[in-house]
Amino acid sequence: MTDTIAEGAASARHALSLVPKSDTKQTMKDFKSDQEVRWCPGCGDYAVLAAVQGFMPELGLAKENIVFVSGIGCSSRFPYYMNTYGMHSIHGRAPAIATGLAASRRDLSVWVVTGDGDALSIGGNHLIHALRRNVNLKILLFNNRIYGLTKGQYSPTSEVGKITKSTPMGSLDAPFNPLSLALGAEAGFVARTVDSDRKHLTEVLRQAAAHPGTALVEIYQNCNIFNDGAFEALKDKDQAQEAVIRLEHGQPIRFGTDQSKGVIRNQRTGDLEVVTVTAENEHQVLVHDAHAASPTTAFALTRLADADTLHHTPIGVLRDVERPVYDTQMSNQLDNAVELKGKGDLGALLAGGDTWTVVG
Repeated sequence: MTDTIAEGAASARHALSLVPKSDTKQTMKDFKSDQEVRWCPGCGDYAVLAAVQGFMPELGLAKENIVFVSGIGCSSRFPYYMNTYGMHSIHGRAPAIATGLAASRRDLSVWVVTGDGDALSIGGNHLIHALRRNVNLKILLFNNRIYGLTKGQYSPTSEVGKITKSTPMGSLDAPFNPLSLALGAEAGFVARTVDSDRKHLTEVLRQAAAHPGTALVEIYQNCNIFNDGAFEALKDKDQAQEAVIRLEHGQPIRFGTDQSKGVIRNQRTGDLEVVTVTAENEHQVLVHDAHAASPTTAFALTRLADADTLHHTPIGVLRDVERPVYDTQMSNQLDNAVELKGKGDLGALLAGGDTWTVVG
């Protein structure tokens, strides 16, 4: 009998090999649908769409075996604009629908497109269970810190005090930190990028696509109508040097003008903190390890950013570790059942002895 957990972990590395390859060389144009793109002019979604369409040819997969599943929200129009299979599904339920698809059709590359409201409010339960199961999904979470489709209410990631149509005196809710949440749900791949940084966004997508199992990519995306400039500190050239911490596996975590700032671990509390690098403390600067088995340091990195100013915001891949993949394990389990008991008979099961009679 096959050890499903051990085999699941081993075969996970070959998950993409089950997806048929394209017979022809692909270009960005091949992934553009004939649908008119209907987002507000200047929306950050355009940049993300262009990056995904431009990246897809790298995978070399048959378009017929790529699926984009979305929920409800501005970002959820995404499947219409990809010349692949897709589904504009139910509010918050895209991870659940995509889970069924990925588990039953391992020859598909399944992507979920969702927003901060869709994923973290009504869909929060489905998101965390997809992450803990480690289904072979790639989840793109567009975070604009506002409800855009319903015209400007505060969202689960809006900062405390945010004044919106639904919080005219300021939001009282503490916001979710999507990456902290994902790591708490044992996600094996967790990353963050920004809509306007095409090169960085594409590199993160590249690593997410290669990861076996669930990959969560948070994309800071500007809503220029209802929350314009929410991420300006990370985009403005002068501010970004001091605000953005770019993570690269195997490299010291340094940033700022002339790389003058660094991240160290406080020896007394164990917390991470930002310091000015000196000759005396340079040896304490952490080297980023995205492949560390424990999520402890990755979680601590997600807590560095100031929720209001966004200073000290890490971007890049925070965690990339392999875990047994749910759909691989499920397939192995079904194969084992057939090996032990035969294919079975659905009719016999339905008419079997485990029945009851309702009287009255």
